[in-house]
Amino acid sequence: MATDLPLTGIVVVELGDSASAPFAGKILAELGATVWKVERPVGDSSRSWGPSRWRGDGAAFHALNRGKKLIRIDIKDDNDQTKLHKLLHEHADVFIHNLRPGSAGRYGLDAESLRVLKPELIVAEIGAFGHLGPLNTEPGYDPLMQAFSGIMSITGERDGSPVRAGVSIVDFGSGMWAAIGVLASLHRRSVKLVGSTVNASLLETAIAWMSLTVAGYNADGNPGERHGSGISFIVPHRAFAVADGDLIVSCANDSLFATLCAALGRPEWTTDDRYATNAARLENREELERLIGEIMIEHPRDTWHERFREFGIAHAPIQTTDELVNHEQIKALAIICDAPGDTLRTVGSPLSFDGKRPAIQSAVGPIGKDNQELDELLHEAEPRPYRHISAMKEDIA
Repeated sequence: MATDLPLTGIVVVELGDSASAPFAGKILAELGATVWKVERPVGDSSRSWGPSRWRGDGAAFHALNRGKKLIRIDIKDDNDQTKLHKLLHEHADVFIHNLRPGSAGRYGLDAESLRVLKPELIVAEIGAFGHLGPLNTEPGYDPLMQAFSGIMSITGERDGSPVRAGVSIVDFGSGMWAAIGVLASLHRRSVKLVGSTVNASLLETAIAWMSLTVAGYNADGNPGERHGSGISFIVPHRAFAVADGDLIVSCANDSLFATLCAALGRPEWTTDDRYATNAARLENREELERLIGEIMIEHPRDTWHERFREFGIAHAPIQTTDELVNHEQIKALAIICDAPGDTLRTVGSPLSFDGKRPAIQSAVGPIGKDNQELDELLHEAEPRPYRHISAMKEDIA
């Protein structure tokens, strides 16, 4: 395990299934924490996801769980439950789970019970609808929350059906918020000597992604509309078909729009009352986008790339996954990499420290791959020397 990362020495226990909690554990592992991933006897759900498979498991499981220690624990079994509690009480700094609301308490894994015996423990709970309110015990998944939060109502073509984002933005976002909460709690613990409970949820994450739309609705009652590859508050800021694909063009202000007009050979648009300001362009979106599209379809992506680079216009091709993985920029960043002993390349940490990206520390393996190491830790190792808060306060006094 790397010894120069920010969370080196921190021990995390992740009782996570599918995507949200495993993504939180992945973030913390990439930051240097030792993450013990607890799997049910049948394994994490993502082991069975398809269609892409690698070494008998879903490729998704590899993407979400590399760099972790994998242990098989049946929380319904008394012996296994005792083993998990011993790991938490004697060695863990952080416990993350996305158990269905109410079920953690049945096994003594709720934050209140755990922190009675270990007040310095940080517990991160990822729920579906949030820890409060009439729906707080209901189950939920990424597409449900994209629907319930309104994200799908503003995603898709204007005259088409609502569309789910093609990636699990709510699951991954919830894991990210949980990790942020854990990091903040670790800092708070170092200053105030107290543990904490972090509550994150799929719904609250989805609502956070709706921040601009909610603000707009509360300002003028506009619930938002679908604009395909565009957005509601800037024009032009969308994809246009070119001779060999599609290209996103972004003009976030009037000055950038004037530059685009010059690049397109239409400088007169900058003095046209219909297009001169963003407010006017919003009113005349359909006509302006049609005119831009008629020009851009005449040339391929590479021609526009050179032209727009010359003028300093923000743009990007809509790439397929194979184009992304094989692009020279992605190769230069080395963000897609393999793990020790495994040739499957997955996405590594999107963070670098002092210019260096954390390496993936270990490949995944079968369910319970590290159970023997866990048994040795629990039977031979002394509890971690982190002292209870009361003793620490006496030292400070």
